[in-house]
Amino acid sequence: MARVVVVGAGLGGLAAAARLGALGHAVTVLEQAPQVGGKLGWYGRDGHGFDTGPSLVTLPSVLRDLFDATGAPLDDVLDLQRLDPAVAYRFADGTSLAVPGRPAGVPAALDAALGEGAGAQWSALLERAAAMWRATEVPFLRSPLAGPATLLRLARDAAGLRTVAPGRTLRGVGSQYLTDPRLRTLLDRYATYSGSDPRRAPAALLTVPYVEQAFGSWYVRGGLRRLVEAVAERAAERGADVLTEMPVREVLVEGGRVTGVRLGDGTRVPADVVVSNADAAALYGDLLPPSVPARRPRAALRRTTPSSSGLVLLLALRGRTPGLAHHTVLFPADYDAEFDALFGRGGPKRPVEDPTVYVSAPDDPATRPDEHSESWFVLVNAPRHEPGTGVDWTAPGLADSCADRVLATMAARGLDVRDRVRWRVVRTPADLERDTATPGGSIYGTSSNGTRAAFLRPGNASPVPGLFLAGGSAHPGGGLPLVTLSAQIVAGLVGPA
Repeated sequence: MARVVVVGAGLGGLAAAARLGALGHAVTVLEQAPQVGGKLGWYGRDGHGFDTGPSLVTLPSVLRDLFDATGAPLDDVLDLQRLDPAVAYRFADGTSLAVPGRPAGVPAALDAALGEGAGAQWSALLERAAAMWRATEVPFLRSPLAGPATLLRLARDAAGLRTVAPGRTLRGVGSQYLTDPRLRTLLDRYATYSGSDPRRAPAALLTVPYVEQAFGSWYVRGGLRRLVEAVAERAAERGADVLTEMPVREVLVEGGRVTGVRLGDGTRVPADVVVSNADAAALYGDLLPPSVPARRPRAALRRTTPSSSGLVLLLALRGRTPGLAHHTVLFPADYDAEFDALFGRGGPKRPVEDPTVYVSAPDDPATRPDEHSESWFVLVNAPRHEPGTGVDWTAPGLADSCADRVLATMAARGLDVRDRVRWRVVRTPADLERDTATPGGSIYGTSSNGTRAAFLRPGNASPVPGLFLAGGSAHPGGGLPLVTLSAQIVAGLVGPA
């Protein structure tokens, strides 16, 4: 039995703690915040409640595996509800598209909204995406990262390598199949699931829309905060001690291997194994002393582009909105201008003037004080917090002026709620950095910009024996299913007691 310390109680850290506890290890989770969850947060006030991070569950089988492995069937713990429609899109030309929650209905919906042939084009693209998924799921997403050698084992023949298209971008492959600019816009949005630019993100991100449509889009009744609470309960029931307001300041290394951690008050917590659920950049830049040999991951992180962040509005609204989908996306006329602003192409990074607006409005009594109210989570992509070199999100008035512009943008696109707002809370990348100890508030750690970006993402086993990484900034990446898979990989690397 190993003494395991997990640094951070985000979903990845808690899932690792639950799995390692089930394997017989003595596990302690140390979280710097007053509550567990990390980016999977919750805000409540006056009866209104908001998930402040992820608002969608995809690939639910990954969660089922986690709960089965830790002794409680998922359906006994959480109420997962399939969303139908999965998402409602509004394009700049006024076209509306409600994407059905089951794949069989998607082609006809596309034809009806965008014109005959749109469904066939999208279906052909998803056939290619399905082949990519079959080629990458086990050797890449469910296995430890082995650098560029991983790419070689993804495909054992030339046909398989062509399927993965390792040198091509998401937009480049999409343009082969999609002639309608609205379909191309829809596909581009999936790059933002990893905080990336579709013009630079790898074609392998085609697997994201495939997974979303093939396995469904899901909501957790009561809010996604119930998911992280349930995983924390699984960890505790498997023997883990989950401690909050316990900031870790250093990962201790002696004799070439990890020996524990040091807390903010100087207390030393010994460990045989440390699992870091902190952002990888924070781990290699701050928590590990510079003298610790970790040249390769540090160099790889320097070569990556940090992911974008987001500006969030939590809107407590009077009244109800007829026909509103759980998820609504309002697209701009010029999507490329958004990515230029986020990543500083053609000028400095800057808040997006005419952003894509994402609205999550669950029809869930747990999120509102009464039947005559709504609680909306509104997100627009935003450059990370970089005072001095980029956008300083603490600058006086910046957050509120951007929030006002978002509300005006929504109104211009047919979703005007300005006279219904009881109150609003604005959360910036600087708030995310402060609350979750994520450098710059980058939601996904590193972006997928660049065809080799996935292989520059830090692996789950660090160069320091006994030190492992779980969470969205490590392999296999960000998003609830991948974060959960990172914990499964770590548990497999540590092994049973």
